[in-house]
Amino acid sequence: MTPTTGTTSGTKLSKAEQTYIWLRNKIRTREYEPGHRLVLSTLAQTLNMSVVPIREAIRQLEAEGLVTYEHNVGARVSTLSQDAYFETMESVALLEGHATALSVPHLTPDDLGQARELNAQMERLLSDFAPETFTALNQKFHTALFHRCPNARLVELVYDEWDRLDYFRVSTFSYVPRRAEDSVKEHHRLIALIEAEADPHYIEHEARNHRLRTSRSYRDQITHSTTNPPKEPNA
Repeated sequence: MTPTTGTTSGTKLSKAEQTYIWLRNKIRTREYEPGHRLVLSTLAQTLNMSVVPIREAIRQLEAEGLVTYEHNVGARVSTLSQDAYFETMESVALLEGHATALSVPHLTPDDLGQARELNAQMERLLSDFAPETFTALNQKFHTALFHRCPNARLVELVYDEWDRLDYFRVSTFSYVPRRAEDSVKEHHRLIALIEAEADPHYIEHEARNHRLRTSRSYRDQITHSTTNPPKEPNA
């Protein structure tokens, strides 16, 4: 099996780049679960190539935190901790907040209309809550507010951190569904601030804190569950 050959900006991908994409997809889809060993010789046989490009791809994945190298064991798919999750959420809040602020002067009425409609769909879900659908709409909502950001690298970093969150395969709203209602209200406020041409620095502050509140709600839920475990039923 050989990774599908692709191109980037018309340039044919190298074997290392093809392998990186292939391995990353295996990790993202959990076909390669956390802890799975990435044996060079086995991968070389599977992909019908030498170990050199495979080693390069694994080094790139290691730099991104998706692969961990252990002495006397080799490369394994990383088992990301809760701390890593919250660190990533904080990064998303900082990056996305700034991207939103930079995007504000370039947003069109259609962009805001799309954001408003997406938030309306999220609001309708509150009565029959579906966390995964809510999360997908939430990403589309925030994309509508920051996709006009003129700093392309900043937008790329936001998506990189989103991809890292996807690795956890968790919808925060599954654990703190009560946060969803407040999130919808804060979305209304963000749209109103943009329409009122509020100071971009203030919009950044609000967008950043909006994301951080979701993270804090999840952290509080974990803390509560740890310090107040369910009582055992009477025998």
